[in-house]
Amino acid sequence: MLQICRSGELSRESLPPLVLPSKLPRLHFPCVARAFSGFNHTGRSFSKNPDFVEQGQKQNSRESRVSLEFKIQCHSRTLYSPARSSSSNVKKKRYGGVLPSILRSLVSDNDLEKTLSSSCENLNPKEQTVILKEQSNCERVVRFFEFFKSLKDYEPNVIHYNIVLRALGRAQKWDQLRLCWIEMAKNGVLPTNNTYGMLVDVYGKAGMVKEALLWIKHMRLRGLYPDEVTMNTVVRVLKDAEDFDRADRFYKDWCIGRMDLNDLELDSMIDFDNGSSSAISFKHFLSTELFRTGGRNPVSESLGSSDTESSVRKPRLTSTYNTLIDLYGKAGRLKDAADVFSEMLKSGVAMDTITFNTMIFTCGSHGHLPEAESLLTKMEERGITPDTKTYNILLSLYAGAGNIEAALEYYRKIRKVGLFPDIVTHRAVLHILCERNMVQEVETVIKEMEKSGIHIDEQSLPVLMKMGLLAEAEAVFYGKRDYPRQKRGVVEYNVMIKAYGKAELYDKAFSLFKSMRNHGTWPDECSYNSLIQMFSGGDLVDHARELLSEMRASGLKPKCQTFSSLIACYARLGQLSDAIDVYEEMISAGVKPNEVVFGSLINGFAESGTVEEALRHFRMMEESGVSANKIVLTSLIKAYTKVGCLEGAQHVYEKIKELDGGPDNIASNSILNLYADPGMVSEARCVFDSLKENCGADGFSFATMMYLYKSMGMLDEAIDVADEMKQSGLLRDCSSYNKVMACYVRNGQLRGCGELLHEMINRKILPDTGTCNVLVTALKKGGIPIEAVTRLESSYQEGKPYARQAIIITVFSLVGLHAYALESCDAIINAEIRFDSFVYNASIYAYGSSGQIDKALNIFMKMKDEGLEPDVVTYINLVGCYGKASMFEGVKRIYSQLKYGEIEPNESLFKAVIDAYRAANKPDLAELVNQEMKFAFEGHDSESEVEGESEDIALDL
Repeated sequence: MLQICRSGELSRESLPPLVLPSKLPRLHFPCVARAFSGFNHTGRSFSKNPDFVEQGQKQNSRESRVSLEFKIQCHSRTLYSPARSSSSNVKKKRYGGVLPSILRSLVSDNDLEKTLSSSCENLNPKEQTVILKEQSNCERVVRFFEFFKSLKDYEPNVIHYNIVLRALGRAQKWDQLRLCWIEMAKNGVLPTNNTYGMLVDVYGKAGMVKEALLWIKHMRLRGLYPDEVTMNTVVRVLKDAEDFDRADRFYKDWCIGRMDLNDLELDSMIDFDNGSSSAISFKHFLSTELFRTGGRNPVSESLGSSDTESSVRKPRLTSTYNTLIDLYGKAGRLKDAADVFSEMLKSGVAMDTITFNTMIFTCGSHGHLPEAESLLTKMEERGITPDTKTYNILLSLYAGAGNIEAALEYYRKIRKVGLFPDIVTHRAVLHILCERNMVQEVETVIKEMEKSGIHIDEQSLPVLMKMGLLAEAEAVFYGKRDYPRQKRGVVEYNVMIKAYGKAELYDKAFSLFKSMRNHGTWPDECSYNSLIQMFSGGDLVDHARELLSEMRASGLKPKCQTFSSLIACYARLGQLSDAIDVYEEMISAGVKPNEVVFGSLINGFAESGTVEEALRHFRMMEESGVSANKIVLTSLIKAYTKVGCLEGAQHVYEKIKELDGGPDNIASNSILNLYADPGMVSEARCVFDSLKENCGADGFSFATMMYLYKSMGMLDEAIDVADEMKQSGLLRDCSSYNKVMACYVRNGQLRGCGELLHEMINRKILPDTGTCNVLVTALKKGGIPIEAVTRLESSYQEGKPYARQAIIITVFSLVGLHAYALESCDAIINAEIRFDSFVYNASIYAYGSSGQIDKALNIFMKMKDEGLEPDVVTYINLVGCYGKASMFEGVKRIYSQLKYGEIEPNESLFKAVIDAYRAANKPDLAELVNQEMKFAFEGHDSESEVEGESEDIALDL
């Protein structure tokens, strides 16, 4: 969705490439609907909409009067005097006298000093002002200003200083601005309203809202009261920072001649570390020596004593009303926006195109598209010509509402009314069409753009490529069309290189880069920066490093982000020595590292467990005046976690809790893990509960708590966490399933383990070694003979075919999930291949457990047919089958072989015979066998202790 920019302008950049929903909530505002109803020529009114009826009946008489007044004034032409529709309609000022020739010389001549000396020594102050204003960059402004100051008869004046301060602020050269401000005071040049308004503007546009407001406070301490332009600038800065309430208060206080200095106080400008003042960055100099310069006697905090200050005033500038409408629109206060619009009409303040553009966007972004269209009609009736931006707004509004036909109609209307689509128009239309895969329409738009000499911009080429129109995007770039193509410039190459990068077509991007010189176009900083960042992001670190060296050798200066991406890549790959080399190269190149650079290094050392290096770079970051953000502090916690330093991690964790948003799940999981090892249950539970409240608990969080509870013997609590993890949908991989199944097994809930195993298999998650370890432990706890378990486990470890399936079949049978076990058995037996005996044993056990004795015995016969001799596990399983079927002869035969030594004596087999006789209701025979077993194994140690130990090991995942 379009977003309104600063007051007085709706820049092309304000229209994003994609049509997105408005940031503001789509709510219904009855009072606004009434105010806008005067524009609705279709006969429709929001009062007829059921969403508005109930609230509409509750409006008080004041709102009714406002609405009526708004309607009357909107239809009145007598109160209107047209203003210029936009800054683009204002012709560039022409200068007389010697100025045009001097300006041309300054642009064309290589020897500026010579030109200045020969042409600019005898200019009057106004002509000097023109020369300064016409310079395109900060360096030239400062250079010319220094020349004028060196002249014998030069008199310092505030206008010249304002121009220089603005240039320095726009270039964000804050230290030079500070020195210029001090020099201005030393020369006795006092700042004016224009000076302060300009400073608020440049600081606000740099995102330094705190500093911008301090200028207003300083202005008041010098006894100056903001004029309307300065007030408008402050409101705009606060609006752009989304501090809507403060902007509204500042405006209303200004109207009544009041200025509350307390409302200008924001957070502290200087951070203190361990009680001592830290170094002050250029960004924060305003709170120290800057404000000491030229200070006057302080006035009261709530100013309003003088006649000027206490007088009631109303804004008279169109730009002020535009800013207010935009402010209230973005704040979601449609009634206030409508009131400002109405007041503008009543006061006779000239409206311009920006006024209507802002109102159209405000209406439309809240779902009032009919009213937005009515505003367009009124705009034309009043002789205010819509511009391309007007139609861009409506195009995007309708696209955002899903009405593609209406959006495309406004695209076509631009040419019908004699205007021309701009890059924003084409970007929006291409995105609309590409999102809906309307290939033919995209082709048509591209042809129209190329005929008009408009090239597809950077943000549209990737969308074309994503749509599958790589050939189209390349055809546009390479000019494979039936009309002449001009030489491609470096900007076009950079656009295409970035498009390839976003599509991860690195080879094509590099090939295009290498071909630039062959076509007479030399790569610039953007070309290199894009490729280096692209290759770094794709872990093509060698290519990125070579390009960095080539870039520096050609005299081009890499950006901080370029160095940062390469350092992050090396750190990510664990090549920390290379990362340090690039960091040192960055310092030698005069590029100041930011928090991302330090964060990458600190995280790299943290991951490698090199805590001292991580802490050393953290100290280096603080000494450089770079504030630690949440990512950096989280990396520090990870470093402490690697070495088990709980105290250090806790200290950093408390710092993170003081930041906006608090700790993320990485930091919380790290501290949770540290609490788990020493068994700090209360502290761990507090962190875990906080994670759940903030929806940040993940599989690691739950697994850590399960481990903690199990290690402390709190099995019920561990099961509760396991159940909660399952219900939270966090079982997504083999590891998470293993942890929960291990918890069930430890607590003896073998059926739950089996059900999870089946769920895991159904989701096509292949059990791994950890899974098999848990299942083997389940078999031991479930009473499966140790000989059977040992054979299954060794077969799996040796990598024998079907070992994993045999373990799974046995587990399903053990816990009573017979259908799942037999399904696997049938699939194996029908494979018509030769198996090891452990596979047959598992199948015999599965069929026997489910009561299908005939099938179990058939498997035994098939095993013998294959020439496989039964082992002790086979006999144990057969005895179980015979007992269930009351086949006494079968039990008696195997017992006889055991008794007379034909089968090697085995405790598990004795127990199986005893269980078989008991199952067949032969307690006397069962007791007889029991006595024989005691005699045979008298003095032998039980294997249960060994089993218990191995069980604990297997479940400590």
